[in-house]
Amino acid sequence: MAQETEFDTAAAVTRSMLGWGVVAGPFYLVVGLVLALTRDGFDFSRHPLSVLMLGELGWMQTANLALSGLMVLVAGVGMARAHARGTGIAVGIYGVAMMASAVFPPDPMPGFPPGQDGATTPGTSGILHLAFGGVGFVSLAVGALLLGGWFARRGEGRAAVWSRVAGVVVLVGFVGGVALGPSGMAGLWLAVVAGFAWLLLASVRLYRTVPHPDVARR
Repeated sequence: MAQETEFDTAAAVTRSMLGWGVVAGPFYLVVGLVLALTRDGFDFSRHPLSVLMLGELGWMQTANLALSGLMVLVAGVGMARAHARGTGIAVGIYGVAMMASAVFPPDPMPGFPPGQDGATTPGTSGILHLAFGGVGFVSLAVGALLLGGWFARRGEGRAAVWSRVAGVVVLVGFVGGVALGPSGMAGLWLAVVAGFAWLLLASVRLYRTVPHPDVARR
């Protein structure tokens, strides 16, 4: 007897949401790097991508941060739907924090925008930008650690290890980068790249646990 198929809408939506976790990191980094390479005064060893929100063309990086945050939020919902609820909530908080950071530009830094010596005293917007950044990176690290535990309970030892390592790298990179100031820029870059790399791998791994939406039926 021939089999018929029925479409699982919930599975299709979950898979689609997890797909944004694959897209978010490359989108943010590629757009940010293009802007960094085309804006006068930007120095990768001294400036985070967020300072690109300042100046005449700052709206481009603001849009990049907000759109990427929305993608991360959607991926977090997808993770929760894929039964990694704790991780999904943590990733969703990271996405919201990114969008909130887009509302509040950072303070100027020495050399950017061009001709700036940097803020003499922290401004309210700069403080809020840093605060939301802190909430976001801590949440992302927590999400990676929680997913490591989720993998461990499923007997996926290797996945548990790389997820936990990524969480530690994100947390240490961000805290170290902030604590060291301009000399800790490598730590901030490490946190950003490691965090988005983890999000991509985690989204792919969870995508594979969601049943294909085309379900065979006798």
